Amino acid sequence: MSEFGDLYQQVILDHNQHPRNFRPLEGRARRAEGHNPLCGDRLSLWVDVQQGRIAAIGFVGAGCAISKASGSMMTEAVKGKTEAEAEELFRAFHALVTGDTAVAPDDPRLGKLVVFSGVRDYPIRVKCATLAWHTLHAALEQGGGVATTE
Repeated sequence: MSEFGDLYQQVILDHNQHPRNFRPLEGRARRAEGHNPLCGDRLSLWVDVQQGRIAAIGFVGAGCAISKASGSMMTEAVKGKTEAEAEELFRAFHALVTGDTAVAPDDPRLGKLVVFSGVRDYPIRVKCATLAWHTLHAALEQGGGVATTE
């Protein structure tokens, strides 16, 4: 396995085994549910937006390692960002994992999220990697309901 592949595996496993921000939020946080019907991943996501910025974010759920690691890394990446910055990061991440050449893997907006670039080689896993992000989008839109990857 390449050095990048080893790093990818280590980061994914770490965030799967020790997910960051893996907890519900109390109070007035926006909430959305996410479901990937293809593999059964499910999550609940809470976002506390204060003065247009994501002040706190948390999630709980069950799913594969990629799904849980993506949710964990997403919460770290968007905390402190404005809603617009979080939406832009969602678009950049989605482009990364779908192989859209509009976003280069070394795009500075992505930071550590670049470890998910290998997902694009496994189209079935793209839905796992993007579930938390679609759920974040639903929470920010305040639409509630269930976000899916379909």
